[in-house]
Amino acid sequence: MLPPIPSWDGLHPIIVHFPIALLLIAPILIVLGLIFYKNGRAFMVSAFVLMLIGTIAAFIATATGEAAGEFAERMPGVEAVLENHEELAETTRNIFTALTAIFGAIVFVPMIFKKELGQKIVIPLSLAFLLFYGAGTIVLLNAAHEGGRLVHEFGVRAMVANSGQQTIQTKQKTDDDDD
Repeated sequence: MLPPIPSWDGLHPIIVHFPIALLLIAPILIVLGLIFYKNGRAFMVSAFVLMLIGTIAAFIATATGEAAGEFAERMPGVEAVLENHEELAETTRNIFTALTAIFGAIVFVPMIFKKELGQKIVIPLSLAFLLFYGAGTIVLLNAAHEGGRLVHEFGVRAMVANSGQQTIQTKQKTDDDDD
């Protein structure tokens, strides 16, 4: 028997790992596209697809995070970390939306105009893009770290109750219940 499907506010812990993983793997494909230049287009298109799916997942993660955050706000002591996590998550989503659009233009505009860019243009352009992507990755990792703090330091978590309703609890409350 399958476990109950969480409600929207309980999906955040499930969804949030997709954009993190996909957006961290995409630059590896860009580097592989530069190394294996003959097959570079396939790597670049694959990197774009990962960025696109990761960016869409970031929109879903921020939406589910906002819903889950309404419950977490009621917990004492988490306000500052929660606010920082929310701001970093929204900034991450916006940065990767822009980066995905820019990379899509880099990859597909030459294909649309049937104009192949040479290595003298592709390599520096890709390296410059990776520099900006690295800055976005730092914001992504900081957002993930703040989310990890909420879970591991403050004990914020979404749980599926037997009835399928979501509840957010702290470790302290769970520990108190065990006594």
